[in-house]
Amino acid sequence: MMGKAQAPYSKYSVGAAIKTDEELIIGGCNIENASYPLSICAERTALFSAIAQGYRKFSAMAIATKSGGYPCGSCRQVIWELCGNIPIYICDTNGVINETTSSALLPKPFETKDLK
Repeated sequence: MMGKAQAPYSKYSVGAAIKTDEELIIGGCNIENASYPLSICAERTALFSAIAQGYRKFSAMAIATKSGGYPCGSCRQVIWELCGNIPIYICDTNGVINETTSSALLPKPFETKDLK
C-alpha cells in the first residue's frame, strides 16, 4: 500500500493494513492535499475503508514507511476508539518490524466516558 500513497508535498509515503476479525486485510495509504489539513493518513484511510465496507471488529494493524515511522496523535486516537487494544506492527523498507499495541501508543485515550 505504501506504493499507492499520494504524497507529492512531503514525499513521505505510508501504507497501512487493518485485519478484521474475519481475517480480511484492508489497506490504505496516505493521501496529501495542497491544503495540508485536508490530507489523510494511511492508518485512517485503512480503518475508514473497513468501516465503510461494514467491518466493525479488528484484530491487528500494520503500518509501513521507509523509516519505520509511528502513527500521528490523531491516528492513535482513531485506532484506539475503533479497535481498542490491538497489536500494531511498525515496518520499514529494510524488513525491520517493531511490535507494539494501541494502548502503548496512546496510554490515556480520550474515551466516550470522558464526554459525561
